[in-house]
Amino acid sequence: MPQCVVIADDLTGGNATGVLLKQLNYRAITVLNTENFSPDFISSCDCVIYPTDSRAVSKEEAYKRVYDSTKLFNTPEVKVFSKRIDSTMRGNVGTEIDAMLDCLGSEYVAILAPAFPSSGRVVCGGYMLVNGVPLHKTDIAIDPKTPVKISEIESIIKEQSKYPIHTFLIKDLMKGPQELATAMLKAVKEGARILNFDCISQDDLDLIADACINARLKVVATDPGVFTATLTRKTIKPKEQHEKPRILAVVGTVHPLAKVQLDEFFLSQQTNHIVVNTVELIESEERHEAEIQRVVNTVLANYEKFSVSAVTGDGLSPEKRINFTPYLERYHCSLDDVTARINDAFGEITRRILDRAPAFRGIYSSGGDITVAVCRKVQTSGIDLNDEVLPLAAFGSFMDGPFKGVQIITKGGSQGKNNAISQCISYLKRSLYI
Repeated sequence: MPQCVVIADDLTGGNATGVLLKQLNYRAITVLNTENFSPDFISSCDCVIYPTDSRAVSKEEAYKRVYDSTKLFNTPEVKVFSKRIDSTMRGNVGTEIDAMLDCLGSEYVAILAPAFPSSGRVVCGGYMLVNGVPLHKTDIAIDPKTPVKISEIESIIKEQSKYPIHTFLIKDLMKGPQELATAMLKAVKEGARILNFDCISQDDLDLIADACINARLKVVATDPGVFTATLTRKTIKPKEQHEKPRILAVVGTVHPLAKVQLDEFFLSQQTNHIVVNTVELIESEERHEAEIQRVVNTVLANYEKFSVSAVTGDGLSPEKRINFTPYLERYHCSLDDVTARINDAFGEITRRILDRAPAFRGIYSSGGDITVAVCRKVQTSGIDLNDEVLPLAAFGSFMDGPFKGVQIITKGGSQGKNNAISQCISYLKRSLYI
């Protein structure tokens, strides 16, 4: 039986939450017709989503639909109950919270985390902002069916719910999950059944979920889907555990724009970042091999903790750039010969990582020579092109060879705006359901 049950106020929102869960390796299905519902039908799934289509109905009808559907799916196996709400607080939010709490019993509390940071919906100081604008000053205030004319979340809930609410602000979250858990337990002991949270980032959602777990509270995740996915990730192991796909970014260019793009990308998310000492790649065979092994081993030691691992050359820092003249004289060769040795090493690093960690299903490659070296080392005859991510950034997959089907985005080091690498990695993540 499913371990996560999402009661959604509408179909599209419920499906959107299901997609978030799918991206975390859970099998999620949406049930549309309870008349033909059979427990056996959902026995193999991790998460079930049931839309009640209750956003624009009367509060009495909304209560009945949510109560009845919660009762239908309430089994001992469920570890996460979710009340999926609109990301702009439209509809019968408070009434539907009451229905779930009444059905599940007095041990449960609602964790209201209405933010959706990636969609520009955040809650700060108790007020919801949509792309920086207070909710009551957006088009939601004149929605023809379910207008919202208040930006303060607690006020919205108090107008609709019979249960006491306690709000936790950013200053409360700053104390960490353990102190937050203690404060949550205190609020519940004092009678609160709805715990309402500020939230401006995914880190905040993770912290709130950790606090729920530390407090050992029985909760109803009440949110537009992101907190539900976060709490589920921390609580439930997928029945069919597949290793989460990983992305390898290989950047060999020394163009200054590439450094700007990488810096912006590294600020946007935590990354397993390894810097190659490129001078080692043009020294003796022993030092060349030792540097390749160092980089590969360092990537593989930590890659499971990150969605993206990045291998970059130290030449992105001007002070680290190599004076090639002594090497040209030492080896009696051309500049192309020396740089080819560096490119070849980046290709070899990529091949060894893919060989030892099959979870790497996506590659971002920057620099034409690096891409050629990567393709040669992975023994593919070419890239099956599928799409243009950005101008001069192409998406495809390896046509053949031992790593056939691995997805790749190639981009010139001098191309794109400051967020180009972030956009390319985001594209790969969507394609790989990361």
